[in-house]
Amino acid sequence: MFSELSHYWPHITVAATILDFVVIGIFIPWVLLSKKDATSTMAWCLVVLLMPLFGALLFWMFGYNYLLRRVRHRRDAHGTRRRHHPPRPPLDPEEDRHEHHLGELAERLGSYPMRRDNSVVVYHETESAYAALLEAIESAEHYIHLEYFILRSDATGERLFDLLTRKAKEGVEVRLLYDAMGCLYLKGRSLRPLREAGGQIATFLPLNPLHSLIRVNLRNHRKITVVDGRVGFTGGMNIGDEYLGKSTAMGYWRDSFVRLEGPVVADLQRVFGEDWQFVRREVLDEAKYAPERPPAGDVCAQIADSGPDQEINTIREIYFMAIVSARRRLWIASPYLVPDSGLLDALRAARYRGVDVRILTLLRPDHYISYYAGMYYAEELLGYGVKIYLYRKGMMHSKIVLADDSWGMVGSANLDNRSLHLNFEIGCMLHDARQIADLETAYRNDLNDADILDPEMLERRSLISHTLSNACRLFTPTL
Repeated sequence: MFSELSHYWPHITVAATILDFVVIGIFIPWVLLSKKDATSTMAWCLVVLLMPLFGALLFWMFGYNYLLRRVRHRRDAHGTRRRHHPPRPPLDPEEDRHEHHLGELAERLGSYPMRRDNSVVVYHETESAYAALLEAIESAEHYIHLEYFILRSDATGERLFDLLTRKAKEGVEVRLLYDAMGCLYLKGRSLRPLREAGGQIATFLPLNPLHSLIRVNLRNHRKITVVDGRVGFTGGMNIGDEYLGKSTAMGYWRDSFVRLEGPVVADLQRVFGEDWQFVRREVLDEAKYAPERPPAGDVCAQIADSGPDQEINTIREIYFMAIVSARRRLWIASPYLVPDSGLLDALRAARYRGVDVRILTLLRPDHYISYYAGMYYAEELLGYGVKIYLYRKGMMHSKIVLADDSWGMVGSANLDNRSLHLNFEIGCMLHDARQIADLETAYRNDLNDADILDPEMLERRSLISHTLSNACRLFTPTL
């Protein structure tokens, strides 16, 4: 056998060499045309040149954003398009910078407009947030739309599934959209009763290698619930026992979740509608599912969504503009601290301007690569004078940005490249001093349950810990 193989070996070598050149000839131009960031482009080109076949496979699976073209094509086929805003006059420098300036900037970047006359409740305890979510679903008369990154087949998840099943039997339309990777361990039997009761269930980017490559890199990280177009929820909380603090491994779970009533709920529904259309090719009539709502309060709120289907990463740009616009205070909560170079520069510039920059993150990691990469960036940020706090009470999963006294954002996006460049995310901006004061109070309470990160402690770390931080930060583009 080996002698026969050796006879053909020169031919195999020539064929492999030709194949390598063909792959390089195809994929290098593909990389150059599809990647915008020079560093990323250079890195992928080197991977393809040094390991043509394996590098090409990696780029196809993890480097190429196939969703942008696919989503555009599907939306055009159904006659729906993303929001495009006409040019606006220059912003008035005398306007309030954080109620109007950031709101209009966000709209220019692709978010929905600022909506006034809303009622907003921000939950800082997941037990009360989950109770309010179930209460709203219980009150549904026409439809319930849910979109989540993670759904668990445990007591908490089953409680939701049972309620949805009962509402579907009562004649309420139920649509449930979940991410395939986030719900990898969701059991089919948990959803069977809901499906049999008439509920519609869809999976975002199913992991089906027979249909397409396993797209593990682009995930739907959004958390959305809309009931009758009347009430909506969004934030960082998924559905499962661990998110209610019932996991012995993670312990207490700190998260932020927003309940909305009023005109802004229609925009939350529109985000769900676009995602549902992408997955199911069903266009949800806005007149029916996103009607104009009467005033429900006096809070100005604004919905922003972002993802790899956008030319501009809307939430990432909003984070950037909030950082560079802050004059007195910039407080951030995020479980993962892996900013891209632009955000890192913006945070440094904020400190140079004398802004009080604080970042609250987790003490005990749930993802070690992200954690060690975060420690690399934490060391750099501490050198600029940024204050970093490590939450010791349990899992810090809240995603909040506060800029000065009248602007804040609560949503699903972490301060990392995965959330701001790869994932589908959603956020709710609040242009209201009272709401910001409430978020500030909650943030200060969290600081009481956190330890400030000491620069000397980082310097005293072992050589192994330093090496891990430097090695893990190489994965920054995918974290």
